[in-house]
Amino acid sequence: MIERFYLKEYLSFKEVELDLKSGLVVFTGPSGSGKSILMNSILSSFGTNSCDAMLCESTVAWELNTDDAGIESDDVYIFKHIKKEKSRYFINNQSISKKAMGDLTSNYLRHLSLRDFSDFENENLLSILDNRLDKKNLNATKLRDEYGKNFLEYKRIRKELLSIEEEQRRIVELKEFAAYEIKKIEVINPKASEDSELLEIKKELSRKEKVLKSLSQANAIFEHEHNVFNALDLLNADSSFFSDSMNELRAIMESAEERFSMLDEINVEDVLNRIEELSELKRRYGSIEDALKYKEQKIQELAKYENIEITKGDLEAKEAALGKKVKDLANRLSELRHGEIDSFNGDLNRYLKELYLRDAKVEINDTEFEFFGKDEISVKLHATDLQKVSTGEFNRLRLAILALKSEFMSKAGGVLMLDEIDANLSGEESMSVAKVLKQLSGHFQIFVISHQPQLTSMGDQHFLVHKKGDVSYVKELDFNDRVDEIARIISGESITQEAKKFAKELLNLHTK
Repeated sequence: MIERFYLKEYLSFKEVELDLKSGLVVFTGPSGSGKSILMNSILSSFGTNSCDAMLCESTVAWELNTDDAGIESDDVYIFKHIKKEKSRYFINNQSISKKAMGDLTSNYLRHLSLRDFSDFENENLLSILDNRLDKKNLNATKLRDEYGKNFLEYKRIRKELLSIEEEQRRIVELKEFAAYEIKKIEVINPKASEDSELLEIKKELSRKEKVLKSLSQANAIFEHEHNVFNALDLLNADSSFFSDSMNELRAIMESAEERFSMLDEINVEDVLNRIEELSELKRRYGSIEDALKYKEQKIQELAKYENIEITKGDLEAKEAALGKKVKDLANRLSELRHGEIDSFNGDLNRYLKELYLRDAKVEINDTEFEFFGKDEISVKLHATDLQKVSTGEFNRLRLAILALKSEFMSKAGGVLMLDEIDANLSGEESMSVAKVLKQLSGHFQIFVISHQPQLTSMGDQHFLVHKKGDVSYVKELDFNDRVDEIARIISGESITQEAKKFAKELLNLHTK
């Protein structure tokens, strides 16, 4: 539920703060006082509408899945719409786009004054029907779960099979391409890290002559080695350090001469050509290692193409078995639904009768197998397509569907917002709408603008929207204030004693 709403600087409103209760929340007031403006500002705080208020802020205690929106989860969420030069939206002071906020709240907040067909979508109608079955037949839940599991597996197998059939149409081309790619790499036959080793050899070859010449000149030091030993003996100095150094130097130079002499057996042109071949592979695949991985991938693909007929045969067998099982489960589920549809239709028309609407006709027709089965539910109001019924009839039919759904709801259903749903209705029609809304308020927090005493008297919380001069105010009414306001709705600005008496009787009737 929405626990608190705050509004600042929006048209005729300077500042409004509302502490809200669960159940049926009614807003009344003279025409032009700002009731629709207030409703619009509440919707704007959740990103489902727009307004030019400086600030719209709502506090809720919903169990939101905020991970995808990048918002930290919390027990209480504060939604804000701030308008300065441009609109900005926040949840718990974390910035969020209007669309992301609207998506996040769409399962919790619904504005029923819009001509929205979501209540009549097949998935929603089937869920209502299935909830009724679940209460009467414990096997319905198990059957539906088993169907859904097998349908998803059937769909996966079918998708895999279609992919193989598509591959088969291109199999010759794919096999030739895979073999060609493998051969192209095998001709060069690269080894891991071979390019690094060849580049090192090329580097050594480029400085071979210079290094050997330098070594030859440096070897002259050994011709004078004995003179150094003689001098050290004459000086009575320890010559071991010099002996160790000369031995180490001799080993280094001999090793270098041996390494560079081995390069005599290497053909420089062969090295350069090999480096060019490997460079071409690297340009194409990124690295030698990537080329070898690509080759292995193509070898595996070629093996798969060779075995595709075996794989296809196995999948076809699985598809046939799953298809048969899915069809059987769907038929059993459909049989249960057909057995319940008359009761569904009867209960819906019971609500419609209360709402002074013509009978509806609900039918189940076969459709393509989907996750929820093979059934499609259609609703017509007195044989008239829903697109052609009046807005008033449409909204009352939606209330009947919601009332039917609420009979089996196990938790709160969020917030419903209705703008003058009882406008232009007779007293009896208004009372019927009020009774259905009162039932729904056990599962939803409902905000409604009303101009009729019947609905107003049933409110769990009643706010008066009124103007003083050019400024609009909102006041929560106590029992006596409610009597006066309902009497005004009945008799107009000149309130009669009869109107007050009737208003008090209505309130006493519905506040017991």
